[in-house]
Amino acid sequence: MSATTPADLATSFRSLARRRREALGDADPASVSGNLDELQRHLDAAAAAVGSAADSEAVAAAIEARRSDEWDEPTLDALRSHALEAGAALRRIAAATDSDAGD
Repeated sequence: MSATTPADLATSFRSLARRRREALGDADPASVSGNLDELQRHLDAAAAAVGSAADSEAVAAAIEARRSDEWDEPTLDALRSHALEAGAALRRIAAATDSDAGD
């Protein structure tokens, strides 16, 4: 995933709120609380990496606001990892709730 650009990462993080709603559907959030906690931990870590609030829109906006020459590889790698792990948590939520929204 090393070719992932900051713009790609912004799109990935921006979609997390929608994907969370779709994956959860009408299920009781308590039924997947561990996965929801994991998702939030990855959002928290991504937010810390870019200095934003810990929600998907704020992380995406912070990524987009940073100039290309201000990025360093360790930060990009961390964001890539958190985006991947957040996506995995969403897929587990979708599977646990029988949702088909775990894309």
